[in-house]
Amino acid sequence: MTVQIIPPAWLSAVEYRHASLSDLPALEWDGEYIHFRNLYSEVYAAVQIGKALMMVAELDSSILLGQLFIQLLSTRTELADGLRRAYIYGFRVKPGYRNCGVGAGLLLAAEVELLRRDFRLITLNVAQDNPAGRRFYERYGYRVVAVEPGRWSYRDHEGQLREVHEPAWRMEKRFNGVV
Repeated sequence: MTVQIIPPAWLSAVEYRHASLSDLPALEWDGEYIHFRNLYSEVYAAVQIGKALMMVAELDSSILLGQLFIQLLSTRTELADGLRRAYIYGFRVKPGYRNCGVGAGLLLAAEVELLRRDFRLITLNVAQDNPAGRRFYERYGYRVVAVEPGRWSYRDHEGQLREVHEPAWRMEKRFNGVV
C-alpha cells in the first residue's frame, strides 16, 4: 500500500526569498535564538560583500517559517571556495511547520540560486545526533563524505564567548547543471 502525503493548503503561499536587513529580528524566533543576534549580523555583513547568502521561507508576507544561510567563500575551501563549492548552514524550520515541505522548498530554492551562480557542489554539516536530518538530506541527494568535529564559537547578544561542540557528518551534493 502506498501512502500519499498531501501538502497543507498554506504551503503554496510560502515564498522562498533572500533575507533582508529587516528580517534579522525575526530570525531570533521570539527570543529562542537571541543568542545568535551578533552571528546573524555578521552573516548579513558577509551577504553585503558577496561572501554569503541568507534565505528565508515566509508565509503571508509576515511570518518567517524557516531560514538557511549559505557561505560562498570560506578559509576552509573544502566547505566553500567562492567559485564552485558553497556551504549551507543555519538551516532550520520552526517546529510547527516541519514535515510539511517548507524545508524541502527552502533547500530547493537555495540549490537553484547556487546553480544560477554556477556553483556545482554544495556541502553542509548535520549533527551526528540528528538522524532525521541526515535522512532528509540523503532523500535530496546528499551523501556523507567526512566526519566533522563540530567545534566553533561565537559571541552572543551579551558579548559572551560561547563554545559549541556538535560532532557532525559533512555531506555533499554535486550538480551537473540540473536540480
